[in-house]
Amino acid sequence: MKNAERIQALGRVKEWTRGRFTLPNEVTILVSEKACSLPGCPPLETHVLFLVPDNGKRHHFKIFKPVTEVALDDLPFAWLKDTLLVVEGAGCDCC
Repeated sequence: MKNAERIQALGRVKEWTRGRFTLPNEVTILVSEKACSLPGCPPLETHVLFLVPDNGKRHHFKIFKPVTEVALDDLPFAWLKDTLLVVEGAGCDCC
C-alpha cells in the first residue's frame, strides 16, 4: 500500500508542476525523492526537474519533505520559474 501511495504522490506532484508553470505535454517532468544526510536536513526531500525541449533549458526545485507529504502550496509560485533555471556548471547534483 505504501508503494502505491508514493507512486500516486509522484504523479500528483508532476501534474501540479505542469499546471503551476503551464508546461505543455512535450516538456519532460521528473519527480523523485532523495535522501539527505546533512545536519538539519529532512531525511527525504522531493526533487522536481523539468526540461524544455525547444531550448534545452533545465529547471529544478526541491521541497524539503517526502513526496507523500507535498501539498500544492509547497510548489514555487509560477512567477519564480526563471529563478529555477539550472545554470551549466553550477554544481547541481540532481541533474
